[in-house]
Amino acid sequence: MQLFYNPSLDNSFKQFIFPAEESKHIVKVLRKKNGDILTITNGKGYLFKVEVLEADAKRCKVQIVSQDKTIPRLHSLHLAVAPTKMNDRFEWFLEKATEIGINEITPILCQRSERKTIKPERLQKVLQSAMKQSLQHFLPKLNPMVTFEAFVKTTSADLNFIAHCEQGEKVELKRRLQADKDVVLLIGPEGDFTSTEIQLAKENGFYPVSLGRNRLRTETAAIYACSVVSIINN
Repeated sequence: MQLFYNPSLDNSFKQFIFPAEESKHIVKVLRKKNGDILTITNGKGYLFKVEVLEADAKRCKVQIVSQDKTIPRLHSLHLAVAPTKMNDRFEWFLEKATEIGINEITPILCQRSERKTIKPERLQKVLQSAMKQSLQHFLPKLNPMVTFEAFVKTTSADLNFIAHCEQGEKVELKRRLQADKDVVLLIGPEGDFTSTEIQLAKENGFYPVSLGRNRLRTETAAIYACSVVSIINN
């Protein structure tokens, strides 16, 4: 099934015209004709079945024939991750996290961060593509980059964790998790969080956790965390 995405759609729409680029893809590449059925999501849980009324390569017009609302998961996962030095590694994380299941991502600027800026437009496209490829109906929320300090002082959930590699009392993430609970997890840069950051997180209600015995890259640690949370809740 080919899944299309348009965030403006809601249950008030009867008809809809695709933008020129998507219209060209539908008519010229997919060779859709009048009467063919397409599937669209708005990334907010709605799935629309639409019938092609005008197979125009510049303005493909469709009519909504049915709609369905997907029930959201009972839990949510919010990862705060320091962007990696190489853009493609962070994009890989976003793609795979979307496929596995994640609700929200916040890029965080840490004391040892090697990348201090992101390109949100590019990252949004990665999220949208991964959502469509994995046939999901909810688009993960990508927040603007914030400092580590600002994040830990303003964000919380049922379960709040910080994963780090320093010595000290830590419990494996999988032993801390509970099903159907909202989770916020901090993942640091390649050089890890500093002792000061770890202490600040603990003072703001974040529990230190381990992601296993092996030392993981930032993007690998984030994907591992997504997988563990998914397994606990399935």
